[in-house]
Amino acid sequence: MRVLLVEDDNEFADALSTALRRHGHDVLRADSGAQALAAGPADLVLLDLGLPDMDGIEVLRRLRERSQAGVIAVTARGEERHRVLGLRSGADDYLVKPFGMAELAARMDAVQRRARPVTPPPGHRFRIGAVEIDLARRAVFRDDAQVVLTRKEFDLLAALVRAGGAVLSREQILSDVWQTTWQGVGRTLEVHVANLRAKLGPPRLIHTVHGVGYRLAAMPVGDGSAPAGAAVRGEPDR
Repeated sequence: MRVLLVEDDNEFADALSTALRRHGHDVLRADSGAQALAAGPADLVLLDLGLPDMDGIEVLRRLRERSQAGVIAVTARGEERHRVLGLRSGADDYLVKPFGMAELAARMDAVQRRARPVTPPPGHRFRIGAVEIDLARRAVFRDDAQVVLTRKEFDLLAALVRAGGAVLSREQILSDVWQTTWQGVGRTLEVHVANLRAKLGPPRLIHTVHGVGYRLAAMPVGDGSAPAGAAVRGEPDR
């Protein structure tokens, strides 16, 4: 895997680069936001949010605008508000210093597993009201305009679409989308649901089943067979 390490602490970056190479990764180094944005393509980015020239969140947003590479925020900023901001800005995961190499390697593997394309089931285009989801192209449109989603946001939406309106428990979603059953990721799930709701627009298409999980608030119509603008009504989100 080609890893872009964005870190201005040279001692820490040297040690981490050595460990990554021992795990078989090619490592690109950047010690500033400008260098990170000018770097070549990578499979995964380890991004320190405390950079000397630019705010790390701005670097994250600009990286996400041009690339679907996995991004793990690696930072000393451990407060919940910082984690939520990082995830909302497009990070696939958030790792607080100090950490062990085994944990980092496991998180990198998980991010890469989620990045691998999946073979869509027969009938891979779905419409719910004004929203069309194309699982094969990993594309979402609303009123014929493309909606830009992060990889994890799309994976979450795709899981709900494949459920066909049935309730997915939080545990099922965490297992399918995040490959974990650790409930500590629950806040991450809530952030991604909120992001999806905001991007897909009203009426809310993701319904909360309190104490259980989530489901689509309307049944998807498959194979792109619903005519443009056809509405499929369901109960309102609450």
